[in-house]
Amino acid sequence: MKKIIFFALLLASIHAVAQTNDFSLYQKEIYIHGKDTLPYRILLPFNYDPSKKYPLIIFLHGSGERGNNNEAQLVHGGSLFISDSVRINYPAIVVFPQCPSNSFWSNVKIDTSNNSRSFTFIPDGKPTSSMRSLIGLLSALKYEYKIDEHRIYVGGLSMGGMGTFELVRRKPKVFAAAFSICGGADTTTAPKIKHTAWWLFHGSKDNVVNPQFSINMAEALKNVGAEVILNLYTNDNHNSWDDALAEKDLLPWLFSHHR
Repeated sequence: MKKIIFFALLLASIHAVAQTNDFSLYQKEIYIHGKDTLPYRILLPFNYDPSKKYPLIIFLHGSGERGNNNEAQLVHGGSLFISDSVRINYPAIVVFPQCPSNSFWSNVKIDTSNNSRSFTFIPDGKPTSSMRSLIGLLSALKYEYKIDEHRIYVGGLSMGGMGTFELVRRKPKVFAAAFSICGGADTTTAPKIKHTAWWLFHGSKDNVVNPQFSINMAEALKNVGAEVILNLYTNDNHNSWDDALAEKDLLPWLFSHHR
C-alpha cells in the first residue's frame, strides 16, 4: 500500500512539473505589418470564450532571449502563467513577444567601454523597430480578441523592464498596472506614466543594470503622485527576476487594478 501511495505521489509530482513547463500551451504566432515582423506566443484562458472580455498581459523578455525562434522569450516568466491555479484564478490573455537579436525594446544608448555597461535613455527619441512592432501588435490584439480595456497590464525584465517603461510612456492611457524588473527609464518621463500603477524590482548587487535606475524612477513616480512600490533584494545581482516573479502578491496586485 505504501508503494502504491509513493508511486501515485511520484506520478502526480512528475505531472505537475511537466505541466509547469509545458510551453506548448502558448500558441506560436507572428505579427506582420509592412516591414514590421514580431514573433509572439499567446496563452488563452481555460475554456476560452471568444464572446467574453478578458484582461491582457504583455510580458517583455530581456536581451538574452532575443532572436526569432519564438521560444526563448518564455524562459523567464513563461511558467508563471500556465499553472492551473493561476489560469483558474486569473483568467487572461497572456502574450510574450520576442525582440529580434539586432534590436532593443526601448530607445537607449548602451556604452560598454571601460569594462562596464552604462545606459542613457532617450526620452523623446523615435521608437525602435521592435517597439513600433510591439505597439502594432497591441492594436492588433485589441482588434482580434475581446480585451477588457480597463484591465491591460505589462511587465518585463532587464531590457524588457526598460521596454515596459517606454511602452507605457508611448501608450499612457492604456495600462492599468505595470511591473519592471531590473529595468530603468529617464526620470523626466514620470509625469507621462503616473496614471499607471507601478511595482519595481531590482537587485541591490546588480552589476549589469544599476539599481539606482529603479530607485530614481520610484522616487520620480512618487513625486508626481503615482502609485508605486519598490522592492530591492539585498542579495540579488541581475537575476532579481527569480525573486520578483516568485512574489505571491504580484498577480493579485496586478489584477486588482483597473483603469
